[in-house]
Amino acid sequence: MVQWLERQAAVRERRGQVRRPLPRAAGEKFIDLASNDYLGLSADPRVAGAAAEAAARWGAGATSSRLVAGTTQLHLDLEQELAALAGMDAALVFSSGYLANIGVLTALGGPGTLIVADEHCHASMIDGFRLSRSRTQSFTHNSVAEAGRLLAGRALPGHSEPRAIIAVESVYSVLGDEAPLQDLLALAEQHDAMLLIDEAHSLGVTGTGSFLGRGSVAGTALAGHPNVIVTATLSKALGSQGGAVLGSPLLREHLLNRARSFIFDTGLAPASAAAALTAARIIRDEPWRAASVRGNAGLLTAGLAPAVARFGAAPEHPAGAVHSIPMPSAESVQAVAEAARRAGVRVGCFRPPSVPDGISRLRLTARATLTPEEIEDSCAVLRGILEELP
Repeated sequence: MVQWLERQAAVRERRGQVRRPLPRAAGEKFIDLASNDYLGLSADPRVAGAAAEAAARWGAGATSSRLVAGTTQLHLDLEQELAALAGMDAALVFSSGYLANIGVLTALGGPGTLIVADEHCHASMIDGFRLSRSRTQSFTHNSVAEAGRLLAGRALPGHSEPRAIIAVESVYSVLGDEAPLQDLLALAEQHDAMLLIDEAHSLGVTGTGSFLGRGSVAGTALAGHPNVIVTATLSKALGSQGGAVLGSPLLREHLLNRARSFIFDTGLAPASAAAALTAARIIRDEPWRAASVRGNAGLLTAGLAPAVARFGAAPEHPAGAVHSIPMPSAESVQAVAEAARRAGVRVGCFRPPSVPDGISRLRLTARATLTPEEIEDSCAVLRGILEELP
């Protein structure tokens, strides 16, 4: 086993896939285009204060699983607030978004359930597919027609599957584009399937009109629909930690009894629950934050368009906060990210296996709290680095 580990390390080094955490120093000054703190709420005094107050009142941890002694009123209040925010009827909070996806997929999956998944689904969903023991088929990114053909295959001999799940993200984590949710809902209705929508990168950011910031489901025909399930993370726009599954009260009751990643996991820490509860209320009351994210995303895209065009990236306005720039190789994306870091700009560096082989990308995230000067400065830094690439 030791020799195998040594060979694996050598392979990663040769392919330019070595990863090491880069710790941030407290108070370090840099322009953040890398984190998922889209609304700047992780450092908001109201959110941090709620976490500190909850830790002082309830202790540092939940102390046990939610079904034993780990549920506080904070957890129940948070579930009600999240459901109302996203326009769903009920919610169940998990210790992370990763566990929320695994929990709902394993609780609904198994023999007799076909999972039809977009090929760009997040790793947490992919692991849920595998653990569910369901037959899983992927369809070309955003191809509703191909998803429909796969669902129709349930009627073929040897594939007797009375249940089906369509798994997608509302805004995809790497490309930053959005799913055709209305068309997918029609497909789910046609085939009596559940539409599972991961709102990790849209809750707090997308939405229109009076639902701005409430995600891609709220205020649409998807909200509260019996065929729709939403998963979310509390660690991105909400600036805290944890995850949730949102749907019907019947679904919540099923997960309470069948989702192993909920039943056997220690509950979400009260401090995280309180922080997320406060953040959800801020999102509801301050839609300007989501508008600022969208505006800053447009400024970043426009400011980088001249340098990005040579890599074949269309200068389109992203659906959410994420702007993705394809790079020639794993080595080049790593070099760009490191050069930007030295210049005081943090950007995402995505290499295999985080993305498919041969597809490395810079990933930039707009944040509500970025100033025009920071956007201008970061674009100037990145243009200079990108233009010097061979």
